[in-house]
Amino acid sequence: MLKKFLITGASLLALVAWPGRQATAADPRHGSPEPVLPAATTNVPAGDYALDLAHASLIFRVNHLGFSNYTARFKRFDAKLQFDPANLAASKVVATVDAESLETDFPDPARLDFNAVLQGAAWLAVAQFPEMTFESRHIDVTGANTVRIHGELTLHGVTRPIVLEAAFNGGYEGHPMDPNARIGFSAQATLKRSEFGIAYGIPAPGTTMGVSDEVHVVIEAEFTGPPLVPR
Repeated sequence: MLKKFLITGASLLALVAWPGRQATAADPRHGSPEPVLPAATTNVPAGDYALDLAHASLIFRVNHLGFSNYTARFKRFDAKLQFDPANLAASKVVATVDAESLETDFPDPARLDFNAVLQGAAWLAVAQFPEMTFESRHIDVTGANTVRIHGELTLHGVTRPIVLEAAFNGGYEGHPMDPNARIGFSAQATLKRSEFGIAYGIPAPGTTMGVSDEVHVVIEAEFTGPPLVPR
């Protein structure tokens, strides 16, 4: 029930003011972390950044009967980031999500295929609305390594504002083993599916008998940008 949250890439906009975090790899001799990548966060260049699809995830959770937070994901999505460290407000992120790529942990056609249920007319109606999109409008820096991304989400044929709370996880201008600029972040948002025309199964007031109106979205993403400039 959520579409372009990956857009949270906009959180990267605040990276010039944030401290770098050094990546590590296991030392095969000792099994302990060993620094292998520079933390040249302040040198992350301006330019166009693309989502690293191998290092990104988009999941969502809804409360089920008050007993659990049912979790599912989208497997196919993409995002583009225009990043300008000299003018964070001018940076922009746009994302798309393939609604048919929704995947649950119980896609069992012989019993009850939850993938098909959530893709069906009562929920995402993917035959009619095959794509979700997100476009950032402006970004507020809220802390040393956090930002608030204001944007518009189009889901189920309805476009409404949405706010992503994002944390910058680090970045660098590149490395001989990874010769492009890279930045990463974690983000989350909460939306009401009823505001997007998906009201099936919402519990009656004062009860939890159903599936919550609120949908919690969680995003993990890395973006790659301009090539490393040799010194």
